[in-house]
Amino acid sequence: MAFPSLKLREDYWDQFKLEEGDIEFLYNYLMETETPATSEELAGVLVRERIRREKEALNRERRAGGEVYIPKGEYQLSQKLIFPALGWRRGEVVGLRPGYNPDLGDFKVIQVAFEDGKVSEFAAGLATHRLNQPVGFDEEDESLDPQEVLDNYLEFIVEELERGLESRDDFVRIAGRWFPLALLVDINIGHLNLAEAVLDMAGGGPLPTSALLEQIELPANVNPKLLEFSLDLALQEDERFDEVGPAGKVLWFLRRLEPPQVLEPPIYLRYAGIDYDRSVLTPEMLALERELDDELSPLEGKYQHLNESEIRLIFPHWRAGTLPLSSRIRHLFPTAYEAPRIRFTLVDGESKERFPAWVVRNKRYVYGLKDWYAKRGLQPGSILRVQKGEVPGEVLLHAQVRRPSREWVRTVLVGSDGGVVFAMLKQIVQSHYDERMVIAVPDEEALDQIWEQSSKDHQPLERVVLNMVRELSKLTPQGHVHAIELYAAINVVRRCPPGPMLAILASRPWFIHVGDLYFRLAETEHA
Repeated sequence: MAFPSLKLREDYWDQFKLEEGDIEFLYNYLMETETPATSEELAGVLVRERIRREKEALNRERRAGGEVYIPKGEYQLSQKLIFPALGWRRGEVVGLRPGYNPDLGDFKVIQVAFEDGKVSEFAAGLATHRLNQPVGFDEEDESLDPQEVLDNYLEFIVEELERGLESRDDFVRIAGRWFPLALLVDINIGHLNLAEAVLDMAGGGPLPTSALLEQIELPANVNPKLLEFSLDLALQEDERFDEVGPAGKVLWFLRRLEPPQVLEPPIYLRYAGIDYDRSVLTPEMLALERELDDELSPLEGKYQHLNESEIRLIFPHWRAGTLPLSSRIRHLFPTAYEAPRIRFTLVDGESKERFPAWVVRNKRYVYGLKDWYAKRGLQPGSILRVQKGEVPGEVLLHAQVRRPSREWVRTVLVGSDGGVVFAMLKQIVQSHYDERMVIAVPDEEALDQIWEQSSKDHQPLERVVLNMVRELSKLTPQGHVHAIELYAAINVVRRCPPGPMLAILASRPWFIHVGDLYFRLAETEHA
């Protein structure tokens, strides 16, 4: 007879749905603790509660309609019994007689009629038997181990939990933490005006909620965490304030004092989106797109999360003083549960100089590097190394600078007619660079005018690609242009990820692929 145990059905957590009882439990839990909690924290609490409830339900269900049979028990005629070792079958005692076995001593034998009509005999009053120990839960059942459940299902449970709580009016969430609306302290317009004044005195911020509370008179007999959460909610609902802290940290900033380039992308980063046929891209082109790791590219799959990565600057980011928040490096920068903008600290890896910067999550860029680029003598094509900081909320930047020298470099020039041409000229270079992406820019203001004009003209990308191939082909005897060179050159006059450009190269007959992603113009286009 197999040793019985209780366990959940195999697909229990795969089929998890947030129930009304779960929401009521979480509401009461937050009311009792008076401490806001993240979705992950609530998921852990809920999983443990669910397992406790399910264990109780299993016990009740299995024992309903009779007493659990164990060999040492004493039973009477007509008594209802449940047999865990027989798959929790139910039966009724229909006979009793003395048992006989010299090795076992005195005991009885009961006859039990099961629901299917079969009658079987079992020992009773038998003091020693392995089935005498209470029926328990399967210790190897991972579905009853809270840590195993969280390791395997945390993301799924959090999604279900957030979907359920977001649909309720009695829960509020600030910076990823949930709390019952009924417990919040009243924050009036006077309190918010004081908060604005405090932030104004601090240059806009950022300041933690605790620093604002020190200057605002609120009830002293209330849980401090409850006060912070109440003020956080009021600030969040007032458009004067921005929550700019990384995940797990609440920091406030006055929106009117944030850099304009954080509230609205600089002109160099604006991309309206271009429809194109990705099916024409060859495997070689898709590999190049992934290598370039443009933040605007619809890349599939994941990059390995390393503690550092290299970036090759293109003109738009160099001119705007930004970094791309691309697939390869975004994990190195602070993120947030909800805040679209995050204030953090960049650290020069060599000088250890620290300066503020902003992650603009929804537009996928980092702002605040213009002065640093100039100080380090960087240019389009320069190679940077980005490294995760040892302190949370900090990121290290390494400019791979070197002794200044004059070198032949691809240089962009703007003619008197406003046309863009490229020439190989000697320029002072102070940093390591990618030879295919480097472009010297002697007249930034002239290019600014081209950007302003192109934002109004909306010249077709195909025309831009054709003009750039014509210009770049003049720089080599063979007239060949590599796709990376073309990508860098196009982005001198227009923000564009590599995908649309590569699709044009692959689908238009006047671009001839000569191998290794080098292209030349068809003879008819040279005329």
